[in-house]
Amino acid sequence: MSSLRDSAPLLDAYLSYFETKRTPFTVPGHKQRASRLDAGLGVVVDGDTPLYGGLDEIKLTNQTLKKAEALAATLWKADFARFSTGGSTHANQAMILALGKPGDKVALSRTAHRSILSAFVLAGLEPIWLSPEIDSATGVPTGISVTEFEKVIHQKPIALLLTEPGYLGTLSDLSALVKSAHSHSIPVIVDAAWGGHFGFSPLTPQHCLQLGADALITSVHKALPGYSASSLLLAQGKLLNLDRIEQSFETTHTTSPAGAPLASIDGCRALLQTRGEELISQLVRNVENFKAKVQTNFDLPIFLNTSDFAPGRFDPAKIVLRANQLGSSGVEIEKKLQAQGIRVEMADSDTVVFIATLADSTQEFDHLADVLLSILKSLQSSPRPTATSLSWSIVPTVAISMRDAYFADTEMVVAKDCVGRISADLIAPYPPGVAVVAPGEVLTAQILDGLATTKAAGVRIAYATDPSLTTYRTVKN
Repeated sequence: MSSLRDSAPLLDAYLSYFETKRTPFTVPGHKQRASRLDAGLGVVVDGDTPLYGGLDEIKLTNQTLKKAEALAATLWKADFARFSTGGSTHANQAMILALGKPGDKVALSRTAHRSILSAFVLAGLEPIWLSPEIDSATGVPTGISVTEFEKVIHQKPIALLLTEPGYLGTLSDLSALVKSAHSHSIPVIVDAAWGGHFGFSPLTPQHCLQLGADALITSVHKALPGYSASSLLLAQGKLLNLDRIEQSFETTHTTSPAGAPLASIDGCRALLQTRGEELISQLVRNVENFKAKVQTNFDLPIFLNTSDFAPGRFDPAKIVLRANQLGSSGVEIEKKLQAQGIRVEMADSDTVVFIATLADSTQEFDHLADVLLSILKSLQSSPRPTATSLSWSIVPTVAISMRDAYFADTEMVVAKDCVGRISADLIAPYPPGVAVVAPGEVLTAQILDGLATTKAAGVRIAYATDPSLTTYRTVKN
């Protein structure tokens, strides 16, 4: 049976490096021999080799990376592909820097990740915020409607930037949005960090390029079995300037890319190409069986399911537990799972998110079901209504641009005196890392009270200068 390395040039180059006797007088400084200095340090770094002088010659004589990226472009049917070792954060920022010039406007989903907002500061672009529709039954955002997008076309956005799927697995009606945007020659860029497994099985939604989008950014370490911070940027050249994307990518990427993340992207591409349909279909079936096994013990639905949403609008591999339906706290469920050695991706008062991937077998799902059932039965109480997450429910009031706020003179102000002040920080419950307030936006009583309540519920508040939220960093009056 052939192995993935036979059709994955970067993976083969990584493995070949360690199969060949070498005496490197190059960086990295550990030279795969740090175990001589300390066994623990050696465990961490001795499997590391870079692209330059590792997966390829110092002068990139073999063009191994370019060959692997061309294979990815072919598989996703894209005109352009680049591999990043800086995560979807880097790929998002490279893409946004390539869109326009300072002052240009981009229509942007409010569910956008922090990396998107920081890219707007770097690029000097102005967001036109789009609010997601909220499903009344489940309280989760179901994406951006065509109506919401078409309301802002008169503002002449140079691009439409979406986050699909969202953190809880839901998707906009992408085909309709792409059709609407393209009718105005507006390119559609999709941060698909959580959707790397889409498009390779009839049991999952199609990926956004199959639906006509112009660029797809995805994390190879989230839904796929890639190395941490490995990411893939794919683009079409009809409405986007591919030379500009290449320039932006190189401007923002490290000049010392690690080999393991690059090799893992190539290996994951080969895995999808050779066994994608089989493995992803099995994952979806495993998730469905797991949910059914746990659900049979409860009367009310306790998971988000594909049947809760329109066809193709939910990731069937996503496991989202609705703690409010059980009358229990997601944070408390998380604590009890951690005590049993099980870690979850995210927990807040109403929700627990579990990430299942191709690397999980029925054994892991059965173990999780057994442990989770015991915990849920012990914590079960009276159901309570869904409280829409603060991240999804804020309609921002923009006072000055994010870039102006970023560079402004600022001061720390006690929370009670902050209503009406302009925030200089991006503040987000994390996960999901979705902004409740961005630089340049007005702090309202709803935001201040909501952040305090969210923090008190045990959710980590990220990126605030004062994480205790006793004070806020605001633009000086």
